[in-house]
Amino acid sequence: MAMLSGVVLAGGTNRLINGELKALLSFGGQPMIARQLDRMREICDELIVVTQDPTPFLNIVNRSVRIITDFYEGQGPLGGMHAALSLAKHASVWVVGCDMPFISNKAAELLLERKRDGFEAVVPMVAGERYPLHGIYDRTCASHIVPLLQRGETQLSSLLKHIFWSERDDRYLYENGVDLKFVSSIKTIDDYEAMQRLEVFKS
Repeated sequence: MAMLSGVVLAGGTNRLINGELKALLSFGGQPMIARQLDRMREICDELIVVTQDPTPFLNIVNRSVRIITDFYEGQGPLGGMHAALSLAKHASVWVVGCDMPFISNKAAELLLERKRDGFEAVVPMVAGERYPLHGIYDRTCASHIVPLLQRGETQLSSLLKHIFWSERDDRYLYENGVDLKFVSSIKTIDDYEAMQRLEVFKS
């Protein structure tokens, strides 16, 4: 097992579909966040959920999972990531969004392998687009996030302008056995229904 902390960012009011938290939507027969944590547990020996309101998660996630809240409230994914990196026990931290049902351990391991070349972060690049959610970050990135939040920058992409990072591209990932739908995220009810069909078709 890698010396790796796994983090699910589950904050923000934009995490709702039809009034339900995306993290708690049923996927493959279980709440999406439980599915994600089960997958992350295979390679991470520390699991963290970042949320503004821990209450809905207490009966869903295993007690071994740390549930933390933002130090800087209302600062989007970057605020959640700052809290997680500040409290993670391992130097390398795998960060995903709670709306990503197909996260990939294999992809995370390939990103981690690249990070060992001395990078502060490694993110996947699929179809020419960077996916900072599903990246591996060094916990020292927390110190780069504070000045961004103080300037009102809350997008993860802002962080990449200030750190030494690299990517793993889709060709490399695919050739190493990664199903490229791992970066998919659920933004709308249509996305949710389409991805559920993919899951049923797969099984």
